[in-house]
Amino acid sequence: MSMTDILLDPTGEREAAERPRLARPASLDGLTVGVLDISKPRGDVFLERVAALIEARGIEVKRYRKPTVARTAPMAIQQAIVKEVDVVVEGLAD
Repeated sequence: MSMTDILLDPTGEREAAERPRLARPASLDGLTVGVLDISKPRGDVFLERVAALIEARGIEVKRYRKPTVARTAPMAIQQAIVKEVDVVVEGLAD
């Protein structure tokens, strides 16, 4: 009898999902911009600076933060982003 290693894929995907990129808006004027902090160390510092620069242009910014870098954003955060903003800036830093 031989031992066999079994590798399980926790994602449940049979093939990678491909989605085309959405076109970038010509301007941010009149749009609401979301900034998503993915909880990497110092990512909040970077994104806060980006948000401040955008707000200085008179553009509304909404901030979101994932509870942990190790997981995707909870569904509630994903739904809020879809409902509340037109574009999202996501950044990380170390």
